[in-house]
Amino acid sequence: MADAQPSVGNGSPPAGRLSYFKELDIEGTSDHNNNNATRPQRRVRFKSKSDIFEVLDSDTEAASSGEDQVKIGVWVAADSPMTTTKANTLTQSRILQPWSRVFPITIVFAIFLILLHISPLISQAGTVAIGAEAGVIRVPRDPVLVEADLDKRQDTPTVVCTRWAHQSALVNGTLYIYGGQATQDPQQANNTWNNDFLTVDLTKTWNIGSPTISGLPQPSGPPAVSLGYLWNSLDSLFLYGGEYSSAPTETPTAPFSLWEYAISSSSWIQHSNPTTSSGTNSDPGGAAVQDVAEGAGITIPELGRGYYFGGHQDPYTTFGWAQWFPRVYIKSMIEFTFPGSTNTAISSMSNGQTAGSDGAWRNITQGGIQGGDGFPERADGVLVYVPGYGAEGILLGLAGGTNATFDQMNVIDVYDVASSTWYTQPTNGTSPSYRVDPCAVAFSAADGSSTNVYMYGGQDLIPAGQQVQYDDVWILTIPAFTWIKADTSGQSTPGARAGHTCNAWDAQMVVVGGYVGQNQSCDYPGIYVFDASELKWVNQFTTLTGGDTEDQQESQSKNSTGLTGSYGYQVPAAVQVVIGGQATGGATVTAPAVTATSGPLATGKPIIYTVTASNGATVTETASPQGGGGSSGNGGTTGSSSNAKSGPNIAAIVAGVIAGLLFIVCCYLGFCAWVYRRQLQLYKNHVAMSQRAAVAGPNEKTAFMFGRGSTENSSSRPGKYSTDQSSGPSANRSSALNSSSHESGVPPMPSLGPVGGNSTTNSSTEDLMTGVEPSFVGVLLNPRRSLRVINRD
Repeated sequence: MADAQPSVGNGSPPAGRLSYFKELDIEGTSDHNNNNATRPQRRVRFKSKSDIFEVLDSDTEAASSGEDQVKIGVWVAADSPMTTTKANTLTQSRILQPWSRVFPITIVFAIFLILLHISPLISQAGTVAIGAEAGVIRVPRDPVLVEADLDKRQDTPTVVCTRWAHQSALVNGTLYIYGGQATQDPQQANNTWNNDFLTVDLTKTWNIGSPTISGLPQPSGPPAVSLGYLWNSLDSLFLYGGEYSSAPTETPTAPFSLWEYAISSSSWIQHSNPTTSSGTNSDPGGAAVQDVAEGAGITIPELGRGYYFGGHQDPYTTFGWAQWFPRVYIKSMIEFTFPGSTNTAISSMSNGQTAGSDGAWRNITQGGIQGGDGFPERADGVLVYVPGYGAEGILLGLAGGTNATFDQMNVIDVYDVASSTWYTQPTNGTSPSYRVDPCAVAFSAADGSSTNVYMYGGQDLIPAGQQVQYDDVWILTIPAFTWIKADTSGQSTPGARAGHTCNAWDAQMVVVGGYVGQNQSCDYPGIYVFDASELKWVNQFTTLTGGDTEDQQESQSKNSTGLTGSYGYQVPAAVQVVIGGQATGGATVTAPAVTATSGPLATGKPIIYTVTASNGATVTETASPQGGGGSSGNGGTTGSSSNAKSGPNIAAIVAGVIAGLLFIVCCYLGFCAWVYRRQLQLYKNHVAMSQRAAVAGPNEKTAFMFGRGSTENSSSRPGKYSTDQSSGPSANRSSALNSSSHESGVPPMPSLGPVGGNSTTNSSTEDLMTGVEPSFVGVLLNPRRSLRVINRD
């Protein structure tokens, strides 16, 4: 935030407020054993009205009782006996021992002068080093590198009871955790803010009960803040924003400085008094950048930028903010371009220039719907980056709210990075209930046809004082913009939480910390792993072999548009059911379920990559689409995937031919099986009747072989075998041909068919008569012969 704010009133005591993670009245007002006036107590988590700090009756009574006068200094009434006695005693002491106080002061002053000249901490005029590893040498307006060997700082403790509201960033397999709040035991209520600095190694496999946590030296320069954000380039971390402690009370003592941690040298760099630059949909520039807390942050290392959306400002976030001035919620978005990166949306860099050593700032205030009344202020939400669609991808704003309203997730705010413009997009399916302080990460299908956003946890603040934390996992699949709730029933899930962080690496979501309410005493070590492909909470983090330093899908490796942390990710079956395709991608739903009317989702498409199997065969092959959405950049981003072959997909053709042949073979086998069963049944019937005729005598046998010629038998149950096993049609034909024989009593002769008939038919009939049982192989080799037998019979 770069807007100027009211200054602090002279002598105004700091106003109190509760940590928003605490239940109502859990963390009360306290004077913290200092001499400040009793501070009013805040009743609810969110406030934006002028009555943000409601004064309780007890506070009013304390203020009117005159206790403030007693607490300030040690002075009492001038004419009191206590004053007279104290003054007389002091006078006598000075008369009896005139050098008793002057001499020690003289000695101390002399020692100080000696140390002042020999101290190595003073090297030149105007430069003062505050000794600490990762300390700071402050030179106004210029970034200064801190010497790592000035003074060894205490290493961060790795064992805590609970940790929440911290900042985290993931660089090349190392997860960095900074600051936030932490407790050492369940009863701890004060001194929870810290500047702890830790790492978790994601290049090794470990169990969640004993993760590879290491404590780094606690820095002396960066403040102990919570609810800020830790941006990261490929070689540095940048700490922006955050809220200072409320127990004990601490407020910013200087204007905002950006703190950079250089990973290679393990040192902190201070960038003092940054100002904004003019650009697309931004303020005119030249305004001082200020701290904000409880906003939604995101890093886009592919572009070399960090964003911080929304949040709030009050005396605990912003230097010079008057205690009597109410908290203000923000709807603008601050953009920071990392040193050495480009950004054509900034006026001074529109011709391809790179940001200097201090980076470049932009306060985006008028981007599309952002400038209207319908664009709400909000805090405690999340931002997620999705490549494609626009020339530089899009950001999705999820969750969050103020004291009066909460962001419903059936409509998503979409920010086109290249044009610096906000749009809205309705979603499909049952959407999650409104919440604040969840965490979210995104994974890309191998072919880029879908990007799936995973959102976990958060809390509902209504009604005040009865916060409810969530433990559910939701997936927003893009571009379908359809919500899918992951089924985690029957799994060993972490406790419900809010104010945690999550990061994506090797197709796993790594969750750190979180406020777990009052029902769980400790949450150590408080690191959990969710398998994004299998939709399961697992007991260990499993590092995958292969992948590049940004952990992109192999098909997207070394591509500036590839999504970090997706290596090895496969689209879950539950998502495939909704969008089609398979584990590697190939989604058949290629547009939002609710048609986009404007912006990048209406004109742009996802970036499609070529997926190659281990044997070299092409699994997915499509040309990269051009970006849309009215971007002001240089057109669609074209990565290496845009050079993919546009000819026929040989692998798909071969697979289709093989599948077709298999289908034909299966149909033929099924048909032969049917013919064989019919022929075998006929054979068994003929054998049975032959045996019966042999026992009954020649007349019966003759009747069986040539038909009885009986009108009753030949007309009964037409189309089916009668009791003498002669079929209706066959009996009718025999009756018609031999009616004269029947009348004379001479046995009828068999109908042998036309002269010169097919020998195969005759031989088949002979097989039945001579007792040759048909075989399935015979049917396979000569199905026409078997068909004629069936049809003739």
